[in-house]
Amino acid sequence: MDSQKDALQRIIATLANKNEELQNFIETLNHTLDRVQVNSTQVVSDLEEEFDTLYSILDEMKESMTNTIKQETVRKSHELQNQQTQSTNALESAEELLEFANNALHITDEGEFTKAAKQIKDRVTMAPAFRLTMKPKATDNMTHLMVDFIQERQLLQGLKFLPVPRAPEIVLEDCLVIDNEVTVTWRIPVEDSKIDHYILEYRKTNHEGLPRVKDEQCWEVVDNIKTSEYTLQGLRFDTKFMNFRVRACNKAAAGDYSDPVTLETRAFNFGFDSTSSHLNLKVEDRSVEWDPQGGKGVDTKVKGKENKGRSGTPSPKRTSVTRSPAPRGARDRFTGESYTVLGDTSIESGQHYWEVKPQKDCKSYSVGLAYRNLGKFDQLGKTNTTWCIHVNNWLQNSFAAKHNNKAKNLDVPVPDSIGVYCDFDRGQLSFYNAENKQLLHTFKVRFTQPVVPAFMVWCGGLTLSTGLQIPSAIRSFQKTENGLGGSNSSISPQDPSVACDICFYDKLPSVDSSLMP
Repeated sequence: MDSQKDALQRIIATLANKNEELQNFIETLNHTLDRVQVNSTQVVSDLEEEFDTLYSILDEMKESMTNTIKQETVRKSHELQNQQTQSTNALESAEELLEFANNALHITDEGEFTKAAKQIKDRVTMAPAFRLTMKPKATDNMTHLMVDFIQERQLLQGLKFLPVPRAPEIVLEDCLVIDNEVTVTWRIPVEDSKIDHYILEYRKTNHEGLPRVKDEQCWEVVDNIKTSEYTLQGLRFDTKFMNFRVRACNKAAAGDYSDPVTLETRAFNFGFDSTSSHLNLKVEDRSVEWDPQGGKGVDTKVKGKENKGRSGTPSPKRTSVTRSPAPRGARDRFTGESYTVLGDTSIESGQHYWEVKPQKDCKSYSVGLAYRNLGKFDQLGKTNTTWCIHVNNWLQNSFAAKHNNKAKNLDVPVPDSIGVYCDFDRGQLSFYNAENKQLLHTFKVRFTQPVVPAFMVWCGGLTLSTGLQIPSAIRSFQKTENGLGGSNSSISPQDPSVACDICFYDKLPSVDSSLMP
């Protein structure tokens, strides 16, 4: 009976998954149908616009060429008219001279005849009719302004839709997700020399399968990519996966999208648990800041004995500051001189990484891990259930690793930003300079219960960066270090159920297996 129920449960799960896939596919089809109508209307509009542009160009060319013909007509007419006027004047002068010569033939007086003959000879020599060129300066031929549209007509008759670029293929094995960067590589199935650029689109999702129409995020667009590879930098991985698709474009058209691919982008995401924070801490989304006015106005004083022996964290000048009591159900709200706030997400397994950046004028702060059962008066590094590095810039500067009320001073400059690496399964907590990935300290711990990120801040503030992958430099270092034994120096825990070593390395640590807990 039980086996049949199990088999039926598997069938039901399979059917449910298939129903979800079909529903997603139907939504995709509906969306595609809607887009077909929209895109059809758009391409018709684009086609009309292109033809209108073509008509406009033809009209402009027609007007320009017509003006050329008119100008040529005016030029030839002007030259011929001038030549006609000159010829008419020459003809009138020649007719007058001819008449004068005919009259001279009838002169009987020899002297008069000689005189008239000389005049006629002089006038003939200077006559315009003998100085004019008897050839038109312009012809009536206008064939040099004729246009042969045979080739253009053939081109227009052969006008076709521009071949659309093929859809690219994303090369999944060449895609890379590392250091909060994603490199996407693709190829064109058929060589196309007319491709001008590519468009890459991506979006975040918590769904592992194909992208859904109604997904959590809209597609982000990266345009005008000239190569077949692109790297997205400075990402925050606050979802489990990212979808990618790409399309090729020529000068006039964009091709179809490639088949979308899904890349895993898991990272540790958490925020500050404001219900746990000290009343003098102002907690926002990704930042916590010291607020000396927090909690004033209620007649509840912190007893001195509750803070006795907890002088590791500097405290402000003693005043009769009153604080509101912790709300019901929030017994873990820190108080007294424990200016602490925890993360809102527990770590129960796996490897995780996050970064913390202090304000430049922060007087004192701690960064580390703690068990959830940390007492509300407890300070980080003062108990056997907390591990941290502590920075003190108040009165006397110090930089130390702390656990179980023991400290190890660190002879290195305090970095501007601290990276925290936790390998829960291997029992390792390491701190790094977030800028150059230099290892600062490593705690070796046998975690007996889930841990949470923990922070202390006084007179200043901290900014938290999560959704970060473990940097490749740290992964490489961890592979080297995990092949070695324990540290060459340790702080012995008082609680035998919690074993811890603190180790500091200038470069790679020297190891002594006899010190392994």
